[in-house]
Amino acid sequence: MKLLNALLAAALMGVSLGAVAHEGEDHGKKKAGPVKKEQKDWGIAGDAKAAKRTIEVTMTDNMRFTPDKFEVKQGEVVKFVIKNNGKMMHEMVIGTKKVLDEHAALMLKFPNMEHDEPYMAHVAQGKTGEIVWNFNRVGDFDFACLIAGHYQAGMVGKIKVVAAGKSDGHTTHKH
Repeated sequence: MKLLNALLAAALMGVSLGAVAHEGEDHGKKKAGPVKKEQKDWGIAGDAKAAKRTIEVTMTDNMRFTPDKFEVKQGEVVKFVIKNNGKMMHEMVIGTKKVLDEHAALMLKFPNMEHDEPYMAHVAQGKTGEIVWNFNRVGDFDFACLIAGHYQAGMVGKIKVVAAGKSDGHTTHKH
């Protein structure tokens, strides 16, 4: 319980948990180097050079993503190029509905929470961000803007990951 209280106090004071754990160490903003690759239910961080497909996503102040639905094949590495055409900060976070719901609730409590996971892109107005993601698990996943109020306003989308061998009905035969 003491640890929980200390973490909550640190969060309320705007101190990053990394600063609490590593006092005295010099941590710059995002280090250049390999992305942290941690297997998630919805995949794992991908290498940009392995991305065979780029999907452009636009975010606007009407709290929508365009497009808001994608289908990818299992094992496909996708580079999302995320453009914020709005006048306020937006973000794209990939995950399961459960994880996004939990994260959105935290964002309401701690609106200045920093994001630096490889499945998130925090994009300022008029700017472009990127996510490179390896969809190595089959399933139905979600993405959303978790900035306080945006998720609640319906700023969400769907990603369907189909098994690599599945056909979408448009089979081509080579002779």
